[in-house]
Amino acid sequence: MENKYVLCIDLGTSGPKVSLVNMLGEVLMHEFEATPMYFQPNGGAEQKPGDWWNAVKTAAKRLIARRLVPTEDIIAISATSQWSTTVAVDKNGRPLINAISWMDTRGAKYAKDITDGLIKIQGYGVTKLLTWLSLTGGIPGHSGKDSIAHILYIKNELPDIYRDTYKFLEPKDYLNLELTGKFASSFDVSLLLWVTDNRNPNNIHYDKKLLKMVGVDVNKLPDMKQSTDILGTIKPEVAIELGLREDVKVVMGTGDTQSAAIGSGAVKDYEAHLYLGTSSWLSCFVPKKGTDIDHNMGAFPSAIPGRYSILNEQESAGSTLIHLRDNLIFPEDELATGKASENTLIVFDQIAERVPAGSGRVIFAPWLYGERTPIENSTVRGGFFNISLDTKREHLVRAVMEGVAYNARWLFQSVEGFTHHRFEAINMIGGGAQADVWCQIMADVLDRPIRQMKDPIRANSRGAAYVALVGLGLMTFDDIHKNVAVNHVFEPNPANRAIYDELFAEFLNLYKNNKSMYARLNRHHGNE
Repeated sequence: MENKYVLCIDLGTSGPKVSLVNMLGEVLMHEFEATPMYFQPNGGAEQKPGDWWNAVKTAAKRLIARRLVPTEDIIAISATSQWSTTVAVDKNGRPLINAISWMDTRGAKYAKDITDGLIKIQGYGVTKLLTWLSLTGGIPGHSGKDSIAHILYIKNELPDIYRDTYKFLEPKDYLNLELTGKFASSFDVSLLLWVTDNRNPNNIHYDKKLLKMVGVDVNKLPDMKQSTDILGTIKPEVAIELGLREDVKVVMGTGDTQSAAIGSGAVKDYEAHLYLGTSSWLSCFVPKKGTDIDHNMGAFPSAIPGRYSILNEQESAGSTLIHLRDNLIFPEDELATGKASENTLIVFDQIAERVPAGSGRVIFAPWLYGERTPIENSTVRGGFFNISLDTKREHLVRAVMEGVAYNARWLFQSVEGFTHHRFEAINMIGGGAQADVWCQIMADVLDRPIRQMKDPIRANSRGAAYVALVGLGLMTFDDIHKNVAVNHVFEPNPANRAIYDELFAEFLNLYKNNKSMYARLNRHHGNE
């Protein structure tokens, strides 16, 4: 079996990346196909499921046509995807409306309604809060970005769609439906329905009391399986179209946060990984369920059967550099001097390297789309602070990197406090992990060694392949350590300790001193 391969689908917000992965988790090659986002009034953000499926097929056919491996040696398909994105389908599996994205906030008022009460703690009714925490480990967020908020938005504002919906699915579940014809989801991504009893990771199920509290028909929710379960065999017509064997197995798969965690190599309890992509998170696997409502995070069912993982998210990370590039340095307007080149982000790394730590005491707040953890605040916004006549573009570039690192340190403190464990080192993955200067900044700001993992942008595909290989019985999760390599270890520079401690303290003050102003300025807009 050593020459067998998994076809992995990694469906991000910008589109699917389809990869061929071998038995060691090494990505041979991938193909990407972009899919658009459609923004709507009042906080709406949508995508077309048909766009996803067509893009997956286009990328897969292009990859398979390269003849990198004999097609008969591709034995499984494993999908990982964005989640907290809702696809309403009929009995024939046809989407009834556009998918409601994880960025969509139109269901916020309905999330607040179902969690309300006479006596409140942090905006939640006490009785409901205790019920949700005891059963699930969390509670629907008030931002409206959770799956349950999307469904309630449909139920209340699009009642005909709700009536005609056979199942509400997550993106990877929709792709699996197209691949196999079967309606199902996995325990980990079903979490944000907030109707599952998660107290026993080996017996997760829909809870009647929670279903009554949210007012959703359980028959409209899919059956749940483990991420490693074999969902079925590829549909013959799909196998023919893609050029695959008709006995290729389709694994249930997992969400992108879980596949990244597994692909990072940090799969033992309390081994931390930091994902630095469009958004960011810092997480680890843990042996038991738990909640930190003060910092909007908790430990929930994971893609590894019988285990929990910490879930949190910082909304804007790598997207802050993209915003700097596309909207401030290379905007398409009358002052434009040219377009950004493909290596602009590499140049940013070079520019940032020649600026001393602290960026001349310029501080960047990265809250360009609100924030979720360690604080949930849809009205907070970003900006550069303490700019002077001495400030140059190079200071702004490094300040953006440092601002994201300060935000990560804010989260880092909360995660260490939640686990009651000190992380000795952090495995870093995602597109930002390719930037050596950013890795060093993270090491200095967090005061921990940063392990830059090999092929950090392929952690999701690697993790999806491991899920499939475990499901097929060809490896165990304990085998992952010897397969995931470290590219370089960045040690904290003691000379930068004082300046980063000082600026981090002021970073926290920026939020504390300005959150009321943000609320006044953006109270009618939130994340719109």
